This record gives sequence, C-alpha cells and structure tokens, in this order.
Amino acid sequence: MARAPLALSLANLSLRPGFGSRHTPDRVFDRLLAKAGQADGDEEFAEDFRFLLRHWSRAENLTPLGWRSAKDHVNRHLATRARIRRLIAEHPEIEQEPIERPVFVVGLPRTATTLTHNVLSLSAGHRCPLLWELLTPDLELPPRHRRKAIAAARRMENGSNRLVPRFRDIHPMIAEGPEECTFALPHALMPLSQARIPEYQAWHLQRDFLPDYRYLKQIFQVLQYGRPRRRWILKSPMHLEHLDVLPTVFPDATLVWTHRDPVTAVASLCSLVETGMGISVSSVDLHAIGAIWLELLSRSMTRALEARSAISPDALVDVPYSWLGTDPHTGAPKLYEAIGAHWTDYEASRLAGVVARPAGTRPHTYDLSRYGLTRTDVETAFAHYNALRADVDGP
Repeated sequence: MARAPLALSLANLSLRPGFGSRHTPDRVFDRLLAKAGQADGDEEFAEDFRFLLRHWSRAENLTPLGWRSAKDHVNRHLATRARIRRLIAEHPEIEQEPIERPVFVVGLPRTATTLTHNVLSLSAGHRCPLLWELLTPDLELPPRHRRKAIAAARRMENGSNRLVPRFRDIHPMIAEGPEECTFALPHALMPLSQARIPEYQAWHLQRDFLPDYRYLKQIFQVLQYGRPRRRWILKSPMHLEHLDVLPTVFPDATLVWTHRDPVTAVASLCSLVETGMGISVSSVDLHAIGAIWLELLSRSMTRALEARSAISPDALVDVPYSWLGTDPHTGAPKLYEAIGAHWTDYEASRLAGVVARPAGTRPHTYDLSRYGLTRTDVETAFAHYNALRADVDGP
C-alpha cells in the first residue's frame, strides 16, 4: 500500500488523544444524541444509529481519523433529523409541499450517474440539491447563516482533497454543486465504503427502507418550502436497490437508469472505495473490497431487475453510457426529450462546462484484478443485467 500523505498522517496524530473513546461507543453516542436532541417517538431512528456507531467503532484497522469520520457521520444525521422534525412541528404545512414529477437518476455506481445528474441540472426549471444543502438541510437562511453552511461544506470538500488528493480525480465534490441523495438517506451503503462493518452490512440487507424514503421526501419538502417550485432532479446509485420502495413515496417519479458494462463499473467503484477507505483505516484489504462490493452491487441489481417489471414504461428512461459518456452533445438533447423537458440554446451553451474534466484532475485508472476479481466473476454475477443492457445499447 502506498505511503499515506503527510496531511493524513498528521491528522491521525492530532486525533489520537480522543481515539480511546471508540471503546465506549454508547457513551459517545449518548453525548451526540443529547447535543442533537431527540423528539418523543423517534427512538427507533436514534437506536439505528447507535447500532451503526457501536459496530463502526469495532471496524478492523480503524484509525483515529476513521473514528472521527464515524462520529461526524452519525452526528450529522442526528442533527439533521432533529432539525427536520423541529421545522415540521413549527410549520406543519411543510408536509403538504408537493414534490411533483421528480426525476431520480439511478444505475450502478460509475455509470455516468453524476454526469447525467449534472446535465439535467442545467435547466433553469430544474432543482438539484446542492452538497451544502444536503449536509445541513434547512429553510431559506439569512445570508450570514447561508455563508456559514457553505463554508462548512467547503471545509469537508477541501479536507477530503487534502487528505487523499486522488479522491478528486475519481469523484470531485463541490460545496455549491449538485450532489446525490446518499448524503441525506439515513442508511445508504456509505459507511461500508469507509470501513468493513459486517454487522451493519447484514443489518442493512434486511432493512425496511420505506421510512427512510418518507424521511427523504420530508427533507426535500423542507428545501422547497417558501421557495419557487421547480422539478426536482435527484440522484444516487444507492436508489437502485430500493426501486420497490421509491415509487411508493414518489408515485409520479421518472427513473433515469444509466447503463454501462458492469466489469468497468465494478472495477471503477472498487478503486473509489479503496481511495475512500484510505482515509479511515490503516490497512486496506483489496480482495475484501472486491468480494464485498461485487456481492452488494449484484444484489442491488437483482432487486432492481425484479422491481423493474412493476414500473410503468412511461416512468422509465434507459440511458446507455454512450449518450453522455461518448457523445454528450447528441445525447443530452435526447435525455431531455425522454423526460419531457426542453433542450434549448441556454442548456446547450452550458453543456461544455459540465462534461469537461475539472481543471487539475487526472484520468481515473483502475484494474479489476487488483481486487481479486476476474471479468468472468463480474459477468456471471450480472448475467441477467447484461441481457437487458444489450437491449438498451441496441445493435
């Protein structure tokens, strides 16, 4: 494994005095919960995060920075939950805000979901949640408080880039740019990209996600309340495993399903996970990453294909990788037409800015074999999906 960047080593050194608290995760959690506040009747939400923190604290090879990341993750979700519930209690009409005809970009990770999201964000009639909003969703803020929230998101963005510079090459984050719902969903797979937490993984696979999606809707209702209503453009590869639940909460949603060779997608995602884990653990087991994420992604796809048969064809748009990954100037107008939106000179004039690689970043390279996987392993796991993808890609 490559030597850790100096900034990462210094961060772990500075956080070592508090590292011992990982041995008393329940005590740490109680402090976080007391700080956030807990409403009556919300005990289950809190206990779910107690479970996560308890097992995250025991993750193999966890570093002081990894423990800090775990606490920050739990703290943010507890604080957001308390804020959302308080705002709805103060303004019950928030729950009457209609989230009409939202678009959800779904698909395996690394299949141009981010690019698709960014292209759809170009329209003035569309509304994408921004990273800083997802980290601290709230009503319209006074300018001073807004600047403070944006600055906190920038610190997170800059911190990731400083600790692991390669992360920006793979998945750049912009505090004031569109970002995915993963930051708002209480129990996405994000913790598993930072550490091996087998107890949480097993728990996640058995979870009923309907309450999470109802809560996600409340977050968007808060972000919409008192502001001009525009069509929400939402995105997360993690939605793929919940296509049986999502339409229950968002019945008039349009699903934009991006497609790409899963061999490439899995290899790229494993590289991303390796990079992210490098922040949180002292030694990364590359073959474990391959095994775990092949299982998670193939299960997600199996669930998605099962749910697909119940989705109206009018509510589903299949997007081959070639549309935006190869020829965005031709694919972007087709994408807009497919979701019932208008592609105009305004969007066309801004397209180059969202499809260009961010300045200063390098191409992302990866190798499936690095993670103990072969092409045959992935093709076998995704055999049913590859049959669908062949139809989507066409002759």
